[in-house]
Amino acid sequence: IDVFLARSLLEKLYLFQYPIRPASMTYDDVTHLSAKIKPKQQKVELEMAIDTLNPNYCRSKGEQIALNVDGTCTDETSTYSSKLMDKQTFCSSQAASNVSRYAAAVYKKGELHLTPLHGILQLRPSFTYLDKADAKHREREAANEGGDSSQDEAEDDVKQITVRFSRPETEQARQRRVQSYEFLQKRQAEEHWVHLHYYGLKDSRSEHERQYLFSQGHGFAENTELIKSPSEYLMMLMPPSTEEENDKPMAPSNVLSMAQLRTLPLADQIKILMKNVKVMPFANLMSLLGSGTDSTAVLRCIQQVAMLVQGNWVVKSDVLYPKDTSSPHSGVPAEVLCRGRDFVMWKFTQDRWVVRKEVAAVTKLCPEDVKDFLEHMSVARINKGWEFMLPYDEDFVKKHPDIVQRQHMLWMGIQAKLEKVYNLLKEHLTPKKQEAQSARPLLVSGEQRVNMAKAKVKQNYGQLEKEFQKQKAGMKSNDTSAKMDVSDIRIKEEPVSDEEPMDTSAYKGMNNGIVNGLHAEEDSMDSLNGHLPGGCIDRVAQELKAFVSSTFKKQFVLTLSELKRLFNLHLASLPPGHTLFSGISDKMLQDMVLDTGCKQILVPFPPQTAASPDELKVYALWEAGDTYDQHRQVLLEIFSKNYRVRRNVIQNQLSQECGEDLNKQEVDRVLKVSFYSVVGLIQF
Repeated sequence: IDVFLARSLLEKLYLFQYPIRPASMTYDDVTHLSAKIKPKQQKVELEMAIDTLNPNYCRSKGEQIALNVDGTCTDETSTYSSKLMDKQTFCSSQAASNVSRYAAAVYKKGELHLTPLHGILQLRPSFTYLDKADAKHREREAANEGGDSSQDEAEDDVKQITVRFSRPETEQARQRRVQSYEFLQKRQAEEHWVHLHYYGLKDSRSEHERQYLFSQGHGFAENTELIKSPSEYLMMLMPPSTEEENDKPMAPSNVLSMAQLRTLPLADQIKILMKNVKVMPFANLMSLLGSGTDSTAVLRCIQQVAMLVQGNWVVKSDVLYPKDTSSPHSGVPAEVLCRGRDFVMWKFTQDRWVVRKEVAAVTKLCPEDVKDFLEHMSVARINKGWEFMLPYDEDFVKKHPDIVQRQHMLWMGIQAKLEKVYNLLKEHLTPKKQEAQSARPLLVSGEQRVNMAKAKVKQNYGQLEKEFQKQKAGMKSNDTSAKMDVSDIRIKEEPVSDEEPMDTSAYKGMNNGIVNGLHAEEDSMDSLNGHLPGGCIDRVAQELKAFVSSTFKKQFVLTLSELKRLFNLHLASLPPGHTLFSGISDKMLQDMVLDTGCKQILVPFPPQTAASPDELKVYALWEAGDTYDQHRQVLLEIFSKNYRVRRNVIQNQLSQECGEDLNKQEVDRVLKVSFYSVVGLIQF
């Protein structure tokens, strides 16, 4: 689309914003009675007619307003000559202080013609007629008071008049007077109104003026302003407003606007971020800079404002303490503070731990300054010292060995300077063995732990299998009458599938004594894939039986799926190396449920149900030793015949079997206590 700039109505075109009109008023050619303008102030007053014949117009209210404003007599000075409020005045106010970015556009035959606006005026109703009504009321009251006074009252006594000469006005007094509201109001009142004539939309003069909205010449020679690049063209339409920027409140010094930050050059963005954050991994820095930022350019800029410490970037001391500044605590100059902070940063390149007293003894700085240094990059640990706040970034060190080598050379130079300034001893230069080892990466990713565990399993699998066969052969020869052999338990009412380890993949992320789903201790690898070492079966059976018993005493009816979920949660709460980590299969769990006094309820679910096989296996505690045992057994018998039962049927059956009348609340209590975990499968 070709864009043309029309200049015929430049500094003459205004945009009027009318209020939402009432039902009794229409903004058309007839309603505009008069108009006037003060050009310097860009102030407009419009007088518009009100349709008094409109059914929405309240005639009694209009007569009352006209009577209050003009009184009973009518003359040339009357506001409403028809003794009815038949018109309303609208007064304008500026909608925006800077309208240079706004333009009126006309689209015609594939061409867009723009005319800059000279002003945007919002029209609001003017209620000056109320002031006239108040003035009339005060005049009537004054006339009434004057009529009551005595006519024989003597003339007023002569009063003494004091004449004073005004002193010369000072410059400050004159400026205050010029800036006062009263002076501004007086100046605005001095400007004369320029009366205007309103031309309707279909008037020939309006048609003629509307043609000026189109550019008179389409040649590029006459529209040189629009022979610009796209960015320059947008800048012409949307120039930066200095007034609005100055009017914005200043943000606190510790508040950083990301929207404003990304308008700055890349080097300034990195400097401001590092100055605010002080310590940051390279990956976090790239995420803050936004997508599409060149990592090579970031690496080039970050080295100018930060140093590499344990794979993370720490802001340089001279950025935090510029030249000619001093400490807010002790008044020490910036050069001394930079040396002290460089010593702390250098110590963290050697160890993960730094002792505050040692730093204070070497740098000879006040405790507050030393504490500021340490808080910038470390966290205090009780009875240990100050630990570097971020873990060792091994990924960055592996990806950018050239940067690491360059930073190492810089630290060697800083170390040489610190040795001369502080006369460092050998004990200061050589890190302790324990601390040196702690500087290594403390966190290992989950994938690495899984790979390490798999490698160890493959390495020891043959040996473990041989030991298991020996233990199994020894177990057969022992007397097992006094021991509970889990493998001898059989399911009473329904055959189950072959033994296979329980699926706990949904709970591998739980980290309670388990690191990334694997046991941190090496001893936990002694049992794998459900194989139980000799001597552990009794303990496993006892622990499993205790869990099953306590679970069914809390929830009397459970599906196999819900029981497995609760068991996995129980495993996550156990310490590493617990016997239950040896491996419990579905078959072992179901056998133990039946062995603890529970029964499987063969609920006749419909064949087209969407429930999983584990959700269709329902187990219930037959006798819990409470008052609801008989009620629960009746309910279980009912649901063994049908999975969908009406509540009144349950209530009648309970009343017949138990010999007592149960109300609706008692029936609901029995159902809630007994079948809370399977309410989604069993319907009543």
